[in-house]
Amino acid sequence: MGGKTVTRADLAEAVFRRLGLSRTESAAMVEMVLKEISDVIVSGETVKLSSFGSFTVREKGLRVGRNPKTGKEVPIPPRRVAVFKPSNIMKQRINEGVDSETRSEEAAE
Repeated sequence: MGGKTVTRADLAEAVFRRLGLSRTESAAMVEMVLKEISDVIVSGETVKLSSFGSFTVREKGLRVGRNPKTGKEVPIPPRRVAVFKPSNIMKQRINEGVDSETRSEEAAE
């Protein structure tokens, strides 16, 4: 596993190569899309990207945690967390990649 991490710069470079925009325009486009997605998620709305997945905000209530060093119980305050749920198409694509990697490893043995 342990593949490369894709960065904003990598996304901008892909837009530059595929669409032929300037590097500056490509970077601005990536920033615009990410900002729009972020703003919608922060406002508590759901972002659904067909064939990719959904970003939602989930409310977590107050709960009791434990300090691992001391064993003392500590209250963890309520908070909001961002959650990504991949679409069924994305899940299939992910698992197809695993299946082909597994077959490649088995063939190499």
